[in-house]
Amino acid sequence: MGKPVVHFEIGCRDKERNAHFYSTLFDWQTTPAGPATLIDTGNAHGINGHFVALGHEPHHYVLVYIEVDDLAPYLEQIKTLGGSVVVPAVPLPDGRHFAWLADPEGNTIGIITPNK
Repeated sequence: MGKPVVHFEIGCRDKERNAHFYSTLFDWQTTPAGPATLIDTGNAHGINGHFVALGHEPHHYVLVYIEVDDLAPYLEQIKTLGGSVVVPAVPLPDGRHFAWLADPEGNTIGIITPNK
């Protein structure tokens, strides 16, 4: 069974400015949440996401997150397929973990474990 895209992230320098822009343009609801601003797209046909200002490069990016049961086999397989690990496994406060991968063309995607 294929792995779903479950979340997106928009990097920026100013979370509040970006939240205002997108919430006004697309009628999204945004909620500050520590270092991120959560995005509720308000539609069952879409996925939700968040804005983040890392405070360092990269500042401007859009990432999708693909849900996988366990990061380890994917982090290992990406190397054999010609990709690379950009950000190794990072724990989240809710118990999930995420990582960033680069494909052979240099595109960055995220992988994330499900809520337990």
